[in-house]
Amino acid sequence: MKKSHVLALVFVAIALGAIIGTVYNADTYAVFAEARANPEREFHIIGELVKEQPVKEEVRDNALTLTFTMRDSSGEEAEVLFFGGKPQDFEQSDEVVLIGKYEGDRFVASSLLLKCPSKYNPEGLDQDTDDRQEYVFD
Repeated sequence: MKKSHVLALVFVAIALGAIIGTVYNADTYAVFAEARANPEREFHIIGELVKEQPVKEEVRDNALTLTFTMRDSSGEEAEVLFFGGKPQDFEQSDEVVLIGKYEGDRFVASSLLLKCPSKYNPEGLDQDTDDRQEYVFD
């Protein structure tokens, strides 16, 4: 075999490995049950804040932490620990996206994103169900 053929095969093998690795590690949306079953992997979990449960912001080991309860898309509730401060309008958020993994009996979020579309919807305007706004003028 020629050197160029061997190099081409090595290049193809490396490219296939990179593609498979990227697909395997791709960010996936999951529910708490799946994240609990795979504590070594990081997941994106979409849900809503359980407003009936307390939201605690406190300093632990010289770090600001936020502890709250979230309900995922399957309806399961879990305690969440986030190392950081409480975002502005946290309690008014419509949807919370967490990025993190299970450690013990709680989900530890490395990142926390809020979605607050109702805050930006002007009153009296109709809204489609797919989150696009449709303005009606009389």
